Amino acid sequence: MDAVLGLPVLVGLIAVALLFDFLNGLHDAANSIATIVSTRVLRPQFAVFWAAFFNFIAFMVFGLHVAQTIGTGIIDPTIVDAQVIFAALVGAIVWNIVTWALGIPSSSSHALIGGLVGGGMAKAGITAAVWSGLSKTVLAIVLSPLVGFLLAMMLVAVVSWASVRSTPFAVDRAFRILQFASASLYSLGHGGNDAQKTMGIIAVLLFSQGQLGGEFYVPFWVVLSCQAAMAMGTLMGGWRIVRTMGLRITKLTPMQGFCAETGGAATLFMATFLGVPVSTTHTITGAIVGVGAARRVSAVRWNVASSIVYAWVITIPASALVAALSYWAVQLVR
Repeated sequence: MDAVLGLPVLVGLIAVALLFDFLNGLHDAANSIATIVSTRVLRPQFAVFWAAFFNFIAFMVFGLHVAQTIGTGIIDPTIVDAQVIFAALVGAIVWNIVTWALGIPSSSSHALIGGLVGGGMAKAGITAAVWSGLSKTVLAIVLSPLVGFLLAMMLVAVVSWASVRSTPFAVDRAFRILQFASASLYSLGHGGNDAQKTMGIIAVLLFSQGQLGGEFYVPFWVVLSCQAAMAMGTLMGGWRIVRTMGLRITKLTPMQGFCAETGGAATLFMATFLGVPVSTTHTITGAIVGVGAARRVSAVRWNVASSIVYAWVITIPASALVAALSYWAVQLVR
């Protein structure tokens, strides 16, 4: 274990981690509200309050399995020090800002994981990685959008069959109401999976400094701080990405919005209970593409969807590279 940090440095690093969590909420606000805004069920300013509330209370529903995975299952916690955490956060924050500015819905989660891998390997080489946890996370890059896609497509088929004798007006009115529930569930899943990633970062930092004793766990004040930071970021909104997610991939009706949110929420709930740090961005994108493709394949703007996929592929290596450069820069300064 490295030398114990002074209190100001430790507090500063925790503040940087909470800044990442805030930016995560800002960047990923679109995941929670894109469909309910694009179907005009809620105005954007009301939708962000709705999403932020359910982001915050997510810790009451889920355990802390994802935080445990991030803290101990991506890189070896015994090699973690202040420089590794700082580099990981810089890598994730820089990539988030770049993709937010360009309106690209990349994954904040995978940016953080890439940052951890880059910072850890810059210090200790490839032995820093916990390959079992990392491979599970990489597998989720493929599975989470695929599961969201399939669940949303199946829901469209079931709902369409159940509504066949109803008038379009009645269906529209019913699903405008039901979208409040589906958006709530998705925001709950978003807060439950994403906020835990920063909890894991702060907890492993505290563990590396001997602040947790000999056992890794997540203090309750860390849980509350991370949920609050994410909720505040969601309140600030992410309008550039809302436009991409809710309007550019495919045109949505309230019924399709409900199916996309419900399919995405089910995927997030399963992943969070299993402790898998999935991307909420990947999940909701897969679900939105699923409901569009259920109508007809040409309803999906595949050029937009493919550009999003390219961003997914390069997120982990790009943020890992930035983190590694940050780590080496800190070593040079020292």
